[in-house]
Amino acid sequence: MENDVVSKNFIEQEIDKDLAEGVYDHVCTRFPPEPNGYLHIGHAKSILLNYGLAGKYHGTFNMRFDDTNPTKEKVEFVDSIMEDIRWLGADWEDRLYFASDYFDQMYECAVRLIQKGRAYVCDLSAEEIRAYRGTLTEAGKDSPYRERTVEENLRLFEEMRQGAYQDGEKVLRAKIDMASPNINMRDPVIYRVARMSHHRTGDKWCIYPMYDFAHPIEDAIEGITHSICTLEFEDHRPLYDWVVRECGFENPPRQIEFAKLYLTNVVTGKRYIKKLVEDGIVDGWDDPRLVSIAALRRRGFTPESIKMFIDMCGVSKAQSSVDYAMLEYCIREDLKMKKARMMAVLHPIKLIIDNYPEGETEYLDVPNNLENEALGTRKVPFCRELYIERDDFMEEPPKKYFRLFPGNEVRLMSAYFVTCESFVKDEAGNVTEVHCTYDPETKSGSGFNARKVKGTIHWVAAPYAQKAEVRLYENLVDEEKGVYNKEDGSLNLNPNSLTILKDCFVEPGFEKAEAYDSFQFVRTGFFCIDAKDSAPDALVFNRIVSLKSSFKLPK
Repeated sequence: MENDVVSKNFIEQEIDKDLAEGVYDHVCTRFPPEPNGYLHIGHAKSILLNYGLAGKYHGTFNMRFDDTNPTKEKVEFVDSIMEDIRWLGADWEDRLYFASDYFDQMYECAVRLIQKGRAYVCDLSAEEIRAYRGTLTEAGKDSPYRERTVEENLRLFEEMRQGAYQDGEKVLRAKIDMASPNINMRDPVIYRVARMSHHRTGDKWCIYPMYDFAHPIEDAIEGITHSICTLEFEDHRPLYDWVVRECGFENPPRQIEFAKLYLTNVVTGKRYIKKLVEDGIVDGWDDPRLVSIAALRRRGFTPESIKMFIDMCGVSKAQSSVDYAMLEYCIREDLKMKKARMMAVLHPIKLIIDNYPEGETEYLDVPNNLENEALGTRKVPFCRELYIERDDFMEEPPKKYFRLFPGNEVRLMSAYFVTCESFVKDEAGNVTEVHCTYDPETKSGSGFNARKVKGTIHWVAAPYAQKAEVRLYENLVDEEKGVYNKEDGSLNLNPNSLTILKDCFVEPGFEKAEAYDSFQFVRTGFFCIDAKDSAPDALVFNRIVSLKSSFKLPK
């Protein structure tokens, strides 16, 4: 029994305690994004945590959009968020909600607070409210409008609703304690005038609730039991509890905070990503160099790899950063046994087998994955003219170079031994052709063992090769300088974050490949079909990750 407790994270231990003490008789969680941008890897932790808790306790999970700020919200973001969450494997069934569904109830709660003498209309400007609020060491000052009568506050609030005042002219504030050591409790603003059209309610409202007022009401209306949120809301918890208590909700939800997921050397700030998109530095919120969930998906990451990563990070109260290499480790682990190992030549030169019969093609049996025989084999065409990697030939090789050079013999993967006889250069001195002879006795799978070779290289049959564009990604930011420039707050961008190779060749067989399909290119890395730009007759591959990892599992 003790081991069972130890294996649970602190949130699960709190839920167990609440259920055992009868505080709640079930568990209901939610994921409540604001539709003002795309979700990123940090949100994945919250999604999988909330959805996972609901599943673990046989409870319910709500999907809810916190759409209380129409100045930044778009339907585009609503649609992308729902797609991302479904892709991660979370299912809300018929439990999709919007904060805007509750605007009438929120207004009624505000009226109830005024009637109780717990809220008042204030005419101070935003700057004056800040000045009156005080500091961490000095108490705030009461607003001169704090003692307005209930009748006057009801009238003014109704006039705010009817559109009698301009943006910023009046606000509704909770009446709590201007001397509270917690600044969030110093009469926070709970409603403001905002003459903006809402993406769902149109022009019905010209006043909108503030997040700290709206969020606990949404949770309470939906019957959420445990409001799981990130650590920056810990100081807001007393206000959360005050709102649900003063608004009269029975059996109110409980807020529990956990540490955010921070990845090293990545850009997650919506303001920064928006600027990158607008400046054309990236080609959208789903650019594979970003860590939005849409970008990771387009890059070729899988839901399983992200779940593995989140599980490895764990759930705690302590803030910490995680190396991006750990995320790369997870995608390698997920793909290495699942995916076919295909042959692709990214920097091609022609290899001609002079003694191979002209015009003849044979189809070789090539294993799809040497570590997973269940993936079977495929037929790959082989003929006289092939493409090989430029790096697999050197005119004057260094020591311990075992690939092609004049007089050396290597194995062509799953094919034959070939010996380099000569090569051809162009006027600029670049090698354009390598000429070899092959030994027909050395066919792969024939059992030939009369001699050994130290080098094996991959190839693609030239007449059957499919041309492709390959995009090689590195970190968007300069890792040595860090994400942000300390002087002006700008991003330290890596000028080599994207390399586009236009004249690559892949073996035939990709005709039926679809967006997001992924493969291992032997000796090179894992790649996927780009969802935006690839077409059957114009293939575009994104490198998901290289084969080598710098990440070491902790012992």
